[in-house]
Amino acid sequence: MTTCLPHLQNLLGGLNSTSGVPPVTCVVADNLMSFAVDAARELGLPAALFWTASACGYMGYRNIRLLIDHGIIPLKDEEQLTNGFMDMPVDWAPGMSKHMRLKDFPTILRTTDRNDIALNFKLHHVEHAEAADAVIINTMDELEQPALDAMRAIIPAIYTIGPLNSLTDQIVPCMDPLHKVSSSLWNEDHSCLAWLNGRKSRSVVYMNFGSVTVMSNHELVEFAWGLANSGQDFLWIIRPDIVKSEAAVLPPEFSEATKDRGLVASWCDQEAVLRHDAVCVFLTHSGWNSTVEGLCGGVPMLCWPFFAEQQTNCRYKCLEWGVGMEIGDDVRREVVMKRIKEAVGGEKGREMKKRAAEWREVAIRSKETSSNNLDSLINDVLLSATAVTRRCISDGRRRRQHDRRSGLVAMAMATEQQRFEARGEERCLQQQGVVMGAFMGAFTVSSILPTYLCWASFFTKAFQLNNAIFAE
Repeated sequence: MTTCLPHLQNLLGGLNSTSGVPPVTCVVADNLMSFAVDAARELGLPAALFWTASACGYMGYRNIRLLIDHGIIPLKDEEQLTNGFMDMPVDWAPGMSKHMRLKDFPTILRTTDRNDIALNFKLHHVEHAEAADAVIINTMDELEQPALDAMRAIIPAIYTIGPLNSLTDQIVPCMDPLHKVSSSLWNEDHSCLAWLNGRKSRSVVYMNFGSVTVMSNHELVEFAWGLANSGQDFLWIIRPDIVKSEAAVLPPEFSEATKDRGLVASWCDQEAVLRHDAVCVFLTHSGWNSTVEGLCGGVPMLCWPFFAEQQTNCRYKCLEWGVGMEIGDDVRREVVMKRIKEAVGGEKGREMKKRAAEWREVAIRSKETSSNNLDSLINDVLLSATAVTRRCISDGRRRRQHDRRSGLVAMAMATEQQRFEARGEERCLQQQGVVMGAFMGAFTVSSILPTYLCWASFFTKAFQLNNAIFAE
């Protein structure tokens, strides 16, 4: 919070004082790098923060301050984590579901130390979002209206541009090279889709706990036997590092019992899997990208949240959006089996399928609104500092007619392949004559999967809207 700001200030100042390099015209930063807003202020630039989680997750963090003021947290002792205290109803939190319990708030509140580093780090960045000219969020108004209304009471300029995966499909044509870019943290096993092609419609349980969730080997085994005993076909994504401090090893008996109806892989194209006709249920950690992709696919969800605001997402899926059921913190094979059977063939499962299909239609309808919101974000906020640039270009247009160059700062936490692709996209934008500057923060690991395509699409859109500046 204190050491990064001067380095970003030096970077932006250096870019804006370098001969032959067009100035940075806006700053776009990850919500956990809100110091970028201060750097933008110093240069008189507009700054937007990209909130990578849900709107209800944001309000969950914002309400932690009220929980502190009410003396509810920090916890008095660690026993409160297990003695039923966390089941306390919190039906009074502004912008939140009336079904919230203390344990449904982001996990940073589970501390006995008011000076806890993680608690204060997150509170600082969440509250500092008020200083931004805009906050961008991957959600739909219809999905999170109460939470968004509460956010807009604090930060008026909220731009909902979700679902980002659908928006990207709309902005970038199918044959565009950008569609070949993958920002996956793991190598995708493409045999997963081929395997699904051989399964019956709505017969497969898809199980994936995301890129950072870890569990004990005991929990892994309980999930395994819950799957096996359910009798359902399944696709289970097991990362090599999913078990804490040891290799993930499934019992040989499990493999034998499920050899004709299950596939275990290390990673897959999740969006494609969730849109596949064979998938009937998604067992998930409730990360926001996974949640949105599940809604877009119209797939009911079984929820086992791991950390952060995943607990909040889980509660909303189960009681506000009607598409989920909880597994519970204590993983037991009989509960896993029961939840799967209920989701696939029970009355609750039928209602979940109905609601999931309805949310899928909402996601489809939201594309136009999200596209319009993205246009407004670019024109009303991010290009609001281009008036001076526009005058300079007008004065020197003929002189620079054949020398149109641009600057783009793109700093993202990514693999080497992603950095290579980003450099290639930068060169592409430079050749097209885009005057655009941005700072992309180190996005949280759980949000990085759609991030590159999202922002590549963003800059493509910005180019399309800003190109008139350079027109003769």
